[in-house]
Amino acid sequence: MQSTTLSVGDPIEARCTKCRKNTAHIIVIMAEEGPDQVQCNTCKRQHKYRPPTAARKTAVRRTIDPKAAARKEWEDLRPGMDSAEATDYSMNTACKVGALIKHPVFGLGLVQRVVGPQKVEVLFEDGKKTMRCK
Repeated sequence: MQSTTLSVGDPIEARCTKCRKNTAHIIVIMAEEGPDQVQCNTCKRQHKYRPPTAARKTAVRRTIDPKAAARKEWEDLRPGMDSAEATDYSMNTACKVGALIKHPVFGLGLVQRVVGPQKVEVLFEDGKKTMRCK
């Protein structure tokens, strides 16, 4: 709270409705409880007094590279995979989550989830791929 009494013509910080931010204002009309009307020093608009808003805390956004995340996941899962148990990939065979497949281009892959009808997501060494299946 302010220790001095405010009067018309005094500077005050307020939320400007036109600038949409906290700016310096001049009190134009006083009410018993405090400033009623103020004028923005930036845009010169008069409006009802609105107390300044607190600054929002901005969350730190970490950018995650999906390919790097998939590569890390592959490195973690690879030691537990036996390529002898993998079946050859074909669009006409059914794939279940957790199954190992051998793809002629992408190599060894692990079926991770069913994406939609006749589609699965497979984790390969070079990233995740959406593959067709029966």
